[in-house]
Amino acid sequence: MKKPVRVTLVGSAGRMGRTIADCARTEPNIEIVAQCDQGNDIAAGIKESDVVIDFSLADSIGDVCQAALSHRKPLVIGTTGHSDQQKAIIQDAAKSLAIVFASNFSVGVNTLFALTEKAAQVLGDNFNLEIIEAHHTGKKDAPSGTAKTLAEILKKARVGDQKISIQSIREGDVVGEHTVIFDGKGERLELIHRAKSRETFAKGALRAAEWVIGKPPGLYSMQDVLGLK
Repeated sequence: MKKPVRVTLVGSAGRMGRTIADCARTEPNIEIVAQCDQGNDIAAGIKESDVVIDFSLADSIGDVCQAALSHRKPLVIGTTGHSDQQKAIIQDAAKSLAIVFASNFSVGVNTLFALTEKAAQVLGDNFNLEIIEAHHTGKKDAPSGTAKTLAEILKKARVGDQKISIQSIREGDVVGEHTVIFDGKGERLELIHRAKSRETFAKGALRAAEWVIGKPPGLYSMQDVLGLK
């Protein structure tokens, strides 16, 4: 019988951390062997694991990467809101470790990424672009990491240097909603993804954790995990 993948979960006390821990209990191929949060010794937890999942805070990324590097463990990073300097830390760590770094682990959202790129290519530069994202009031960063990824996709797919408006809404306990709007003369196209439960992100992160084990050093995305690239 195949041994379960041993996971160290960083950020276990947060919304996503708790959801990942709950989902892992129903996954026979996954075992959470250590849970860490602010103030805990991350390195001690990583020692006995096969892979690290990080859903903590952007400011913790230096400690997380250093601990993973010390024990040569692959990383799955779902935390968003990193500064350019913090992203550079991740990119540097990826020279020695396999890292899946994604703004969103939902299969549906990653399909939205692909559809957004295709729509931008087909519609050309004659449509005004807007992104609207909504999340719960406890979400720290705005715009969301997913909205930023969508904006990057649109910029790469367009020839012109068109400004992309992002509207962020924080209300109630909204899990996550993203709308990409292409507004043209006489017509309007909207691509919408609504997350009904955090379980969709948690299951995607666990899938990434299984996938990344044994991969060569490098910075991977959820698109790689799903075979969309």
